[in-house]
Amino acid sequence: MASTTLAIPSQRPAPGGPPPRPQAPRQEYLALKANVHRKLLNRLNLEALAQADRTRAESEIRTLLGELLAEEGTPLSLGEREGLFGELLDDVFGLGPLEPLLRDPSVSDILVNTFKHVFVERQGQLERVTTTFQDDRHLMRVIDRIVSGVGRRVDDSSPMVDARLPDGSRVNAIIPPLAVDGPLMSIRRFPAERLKADDLVTLRALTRPMLDFLSHAVRARLNCLISGGTGAGKTTLLNVLSGYISERERIVTIEDAAELQLNQEHVVRLETRPPNVEGKGAIRQRQLMVNALRMRPDRIVVGEVRSEEALDMLQAMNTGHDGSLTTVHANTPRDALARIETMIAMGATNLPERAMRQQMSSAIQLVIQQTRLSDGSRKVTSISEITGMEGDVITMQEIFLFEKMGVTQDGKVVGRFRATGVRPKVCERLKASGIHLPADMFEGVTEVR
Repeated sequence: MASTTLAIPSQRPAPGGPPPRPQAPRQEYLALKANVHRKLLNRLNLEALAQADRTRAESEIRTLLGELLAEEGTPLSLGEREGLFGELLDDVFGLGPLEPLLRDPSVSDILVNTFKHVFVERQGQLERVTTTFQDDRHLMRVIDRIVSGVGRRVDDSSPMVDARLPDGSRVNAIIPPLAVDGPLMSIRRFPAERLKADDLVTLRALTRPMLDFLSHAVRARLNCLISGGTGAGKTTLLNVLSGYISERERIVTIEDAAELQLNQEHVVRLETRPPNVEGKGAIRQRQLMVNALRMRPDRIVVGEVRSEEALDMLQAMNTGHDGSLTTVHANTPRDALARIETMIAMGATNLPERAMRQQMSSAIQLVIQQTRLSDGSRKVTSISEITGMEGDVITMQEIFLFEKMGVTQDGKVVGRFRATGVRPKVCERLKASGIHLPADMFEGVTEVR
């Protein structure tokens, strides 16, 4: 590949440049980086660069960088020069200033609040980092690179977009005029090694008896609803529980942005589609749910119930697709049922309230509440069973719960997991599936510190 393929020819610097100066201070280095970066992009043939072999392309960029630094006349140490080269490569081939954060396994969330402010989450706690973008245009280039990679777009006519990175990380971007101060971006990362069931016990997200009960419930094809707030760990728990589904069953997953990673062989993954440039062609979760019922599924796993597809999900659970799993945003198990009722009403159906609640009480057996506590830890704070209806009210009983007892001086939450002593009615269904649970599983207290 000839160098002219990548770089637009430029004049060599005239001999006899300015005399050497002391090493550039931080502000001067940042200004130099911004100037060199702008000139580099102006001289690069980006379309040819995207098709080029990376090793040869890096050689071309290094040569051009040397020319630009000679033009600037600002002395840089070897470390600064290599650091600048690496940052420029990240901008050309990757996501610019975000690349070091994406390589950091301790970072679980990256939150870009305009080009000047970037925050990350580590171990459940938010902290600001020194990473910044040059300006709004620099941030927009990175956003465009992400969304175009998955066939989506973001512009004035479509200022909100959901996308995902090649590693499965979920990306949300929103730009002006909806974002008043400038483009915003949130990246929800997922660890390369997904948490397994035993990891949740080790991290004290739940106890061994709670995990055993949930695993048996999935094997016995009980319908489970996982409730929780944003970042509470609902998808992680859904991934773990789906691991107990038999390899002999056909699983259909439905998601807005594909996040689930099921290890079974017979998995069919469906994902919604946003509208095109003309505002047409959108495929919503409800349409995918209707289509999934025609695909001969044994189990349906919905990443998150958000709208009127809630009714289709309940009908699927009630018509032979036992063992389905889904999540919903809610603060308590009772709130989760209220939200589903509201979503059904959003479908503009004339279904009476009692009929909706009867659908829910017969379709859902367990509601699992996942909570993110004030210290950043994530715990299963309640496992409740739906037992039926009394009048117009859905009746529930709590089987396991987490009791918060206080907070230590360093901010750590102190509490305990406790079984309520109530033996759930679903034990009879588990027994019919050949699963016999010990009586003491629903008794006892586990301290957590």
